[in-house]
Amino acid sequence: MSKDFDVVALGEAMVEFNQAKSSEPLYRQGFGGDTSNAVIAASRQGARTAYLSRVGEDHFGRMLLDLWQAEGVDVSGVARDAQAPTGLYFVNHGPSGHAFSYLRAGSAASRMQPQAMDLSAAQRTRWFHVSGISQAISAHACDTVFAAIEAARAAGGKVSFDPNLRLSLWPMARARATICATIALTDLFLPSLDEAVTLAGTDDVPSIFAWARAHGARTVVLKAGPSGAWYAEQGAEPQLAASRAVQAVDATGAGDCFDGSLLARLAAGDTLADAVRYANASAGLSTLGHGAVAPIPTAAQVRAALG
Repeated sequence: MSKDFDVVALGEAMVEFNQAKSSEPLYRQGFGGDTSNAVIAASRQGARTAYLSRVGEDHFGRMLLDLWQAEGVDVSGVARDAQAPTGLYFVNHGPSGHAFSYLRAGSAASRMQPQAMDLSAAQRTRWFHVSGISQAISAHACDTVFAAIEAARAAGGKVSFDPNLRLSLWPMARARATICATIALTDLFLPSLDEAVTLAGTDDVPSIFAWARAHGARTVVLKAGPSGAWYAEQGAEPQLAASRAVQAVDATGAGDCFDGSLLARLAAGDTLADAVRYANASAGLSTLGHGAVAPIPTAAQVRAALG
């Protein structure tokens, strides 16, 4: 069946204020939100994309709509909410890395509900992408994620899921139960190594893959940061695609960039191995500047890096 989009994502986007220097109270304004970052990354790699969300009827909501439209992301599935604000977050940098502070309680995106959202784009895409953060921000948002997954699957699309475990948003028991239920509904499971260790209770890579498969995972890509990514399709042994070393400045959103770049290449017909190598390069380049969105590379930049 012909699809209008290559990659569609659902979730919460936010406006970012990223500290310019750790010694100064000056912040660069940018954008963030894991699935939004991912869909922008996919768009910059040449994929046809759309985003499903809810933003406030405020200045920050308009900024996000302008961003997506400038990036070529379809926004027909983004609702406006006059009663709730668009979420914000701040990034501070220090000796132990970057710290995040969020102003997202009661955000417009947390008020997503299946019956009030236009989920039709989820039915018209090759890949539909969601995350655990979208499930954690509210019960209604979690319901919306599951409804959208059902819509995508019923229409023959494939579903990718990044658990993006954030225990500041929900308790471990609820997070584990929801994440495990979602794994069984998806075609591609995209955890980071750290969160996979927390979820699976082991740091042994083959055991992590076995745990994911036991919960219904078909294809697993395990993001290991500077080391690269482990990957395996159903029944295969995990393989490591090593990353090229870069002088990282800010790793904010690198995993999201990986997700979107990987999905763009899979939608274009790449093998999993080739798509993972491409996503590794894209994610590495995204760490060379500050913020989650601004440093995301274009396809030409990634191709140049790959040589």
